Amino acid sequence: MEPDPVAKAELADDAEVMASVEEGPTEQFIVADITCDDAYLSVPLADAASLPAWR
Repeated sequence: MEPDPVAKAELADDAEVMASVEEGPTEQFIVADITCDDAYLSVPLADAASLPAWR
């Protein structure tokens, strides 16, 4: 069996996490914790996992 490369994240009780798609020459999928400075992840939308893949 292959190991799961995604580690489970621990969130603070007061964390507020949001996601969006930024349109432009290359569409970007952005996930951010708005309660913490510089806590975001941005990847090309084509490389982002679909919702069924995250389950």
